[in-house]
Amino acid sequence: MSGLRPFHLALPVADLEASREFYCGLLGCDTGREDERWLDLNFLGHQVTLHLVDNYELTIGTNPVDGDAIPARHFGVVLDMQDWEALAARLTDAGAQFLVKPKIRFQGEVGEQATLFLRDPSGNALEFKSFADPTKLFAH
Repeated sequence: MSGLRPFHLALPVADLEASREFYCGLLGCDTGREDERWLDLNFLGHQVTLHLVDNYELTIGTNPVDGDAIPARHFGVVLDMQDWEALAARLTDAGAQFLVKPKIRFQGEVGEQATLFLRDPSGNALEFKSFADPTKLFAH
């Protein structure tokens, strides 16, 4: 397969309308197809499907990374630095509850990156990150 392709991710949610408000209202995602128990989102060019789940429970372990407790299960997108800064400012201005506030991690190291973490209304963890030098994404 050549070129970067959109990924598809399905997530369980406890409240479809609260999730719609988070993903569409706060993050700015557009909607695609939907039913009363699921909703497709355009998540920065990727397809994320939210599935309403009865008796929803979420348990996530964490790992220590650069002084923060990072949810072991999370997803997100690597953005251009300008887009990351704009998103971080928008989320901060909106009073978003961060798991990890916007910061630069691994300063001065090969993997230096801007990062922030937050949870959706059902507890699913999201990370948005950026690299000042995008060629360092997979550097050792």
